Amino acid sequence: MPPTARKPRTYDPARTRAALTAQVGHVLGAARGLTEQQLHAPSGLPGWDVHTLVVHIAREVEAVARVLASPAPARADLDLTLWARSTERIAGPLDADARETAAGTADAATRLEEAAHGLAGVLDEAVAPGRLVAITLGAMRSTDFLVTRLVELVVHSDDLARATNAPVPLERQAVAAVVRLLADTLAVAAPGNSVEVRVPPYAAVQCVPGPRHTRGTPPNVVETDPVTWIRLATGRTYWADALASAAVFASGERADLAPYLPLLG
Repeated sequence: MPPTARKPRTYDPARTRAALTAQVGHVLGAARGLTEQQLHAPSGLPGWDVHTLVVHIAREVEAVARVLASPAPARADLDLTLWARSTERIAGPLDADARETAAGTADAATRLEEAAHGLAGVLDEAVAPGRLVAITLGAMRSTDFLVTRLVELVVHSDDLARATNAPVPLERQAVAAVVRLLADTLAVAAPGNSVEVRVPPYAAVQCVPGPRHTRGTPPNVVETDPVTWIRLATGRTYWADALASAAVFASGERADLAPYLPLLG
């Protein structure tokens, strides 16, 4: 019997808005303190220096005002897990956009600051009930689109921190939303009930085809911390390396998520 269809998770608009505003502030604070040497250092992403990374973050923030300025679609055809599973399709154009925009941007921190001001001016519209937006991958609720911005900000805040050895705080509510979305995406990408994946304190999902447990502790369990889970799901950390470093606990013959990772392109 196929697993029961999952009801799409919803995210509170007010909390999403607050988390987005706070995380933009954290990244901006870090960007303002970067030295020229840090800006020209490798970002950890192929072919990008830190300057390019910060400019890309600014572009992802700018996208909110940009999509809200376009005509609203009649209906949504894209939910958050479908968005996550479709990002690989636009990885190439995003890479090209980041490189081109970075080459034409003298001051990455100033660009990010301007993007933050622009975001503040459109958030009321972004959280309006029933508001839809059209993006490259399809049409979705504007409040869901804000969650995609949280994904970009949290993932790239972590990239920035690791590349510069500078602290970039991660907003708790932002991390919670990203962890939950990525866990839900795994459950959709690998439907089943044989493995329970736990990312305390934010998420627990069942996935992977196979025997379904009915009571007590499931025979196949994966558990990890939020940041490790985000890095695994986005290809920043490899499954084998996370196991070897004990960043992931995996028990049971089916508790191998390597075939399903990363989840984002």
